[in-house]
Amino acid sequence: MNDSLHHRETEFHDEWARSTDLNDINVREAFEAPTAMENKFILKMMGDLKGKRILDIGSGLGESSVYFSLMGAQVTTVDISPGMVETAVRLGELHGVKLEGIVSTAEDLSVPKDHYDFVYIANAIHHVPDRPTLFRQIKDALRPGGTFFSIDPIGYNPVINVYRNMATEVRTPDEEPLRMGDIQLVKQYFKNVGHQEFWLVSLLLFLKYYLIDRVHPNEDRYWKRIFRETSGSLWWWLPLRGLDSLLCRLPLLRWWSWNIVIWGTK
Repeated sequence: MNDSLHHRETEFHDEWARSTDLNDINVREAFEAPTAMENKFILKMMGDLKGKRILDIGSGLGESSVYFSLMGAQVTTVDISPGMVETAVRLGELHGVKLEGIVSTAEDLSVPKDHYDFVYIANAIHHVPDRPTLFRQIKDALRPGGTFFSIDPIGYNPVINVYRNMATEVRTPDEEPLRMGDIQLVKQYFKNVGHQEFWLVSLLLFLKYYLIDRVHPNEDRYWKRIFRETSGSLWWWLPLRGLDSLLCRLPLLRWWSWNIVIWGTK
């Protein structure tokens, strides 16, 4: 089963890489745009990245790998898709940084053990069915005291679930968004585990894209489109983001959010 899943994931992401212009990839925006709450949260927890060794699992087009490298980190970028790894390395060259690129599944990482200060895995855990093996691999890669950070969608929000059912051409069919039980699984492998949720009432931005801008979910990846927004274009949305900073801390209600950041220490 995993072989066929890996094949589908590889083909899908290879095609995505082939169809993407390097100049259209938003590197700084993915961490600095008003909508980049998850990455801003993670950056604050990471602190100064100069000289840090970072493993970026499921790195995709390479925005995160290149950004971390621009901040002074030594970055290893890993993806199941050869096309994505090649794109990430070329994106680094475009921005004047050098990445180490490795083609590998997340469940069988070909990286040194006890080596990395941070492991960053964004929008990838929900593509992996064998999560115990994944977390063991992450733990092995981290140095003692190292920390992993992940960003993934949650499976409970009905609006997002409708969106997923509509966006069939821009996502793979094997995705399994995270649920409460995944937190308990993480705690089996890491210490000091925490989580923070993002995007609840601020998800109205997705409804705007569909109802007002008339952009079908298959025409543009909403989760990428958000990084092209500015504070000027989002004047109406910024108060919703502020409200979410309170709502996404409430028990149970927080699980209706779109995304979850999880972290833990080896």
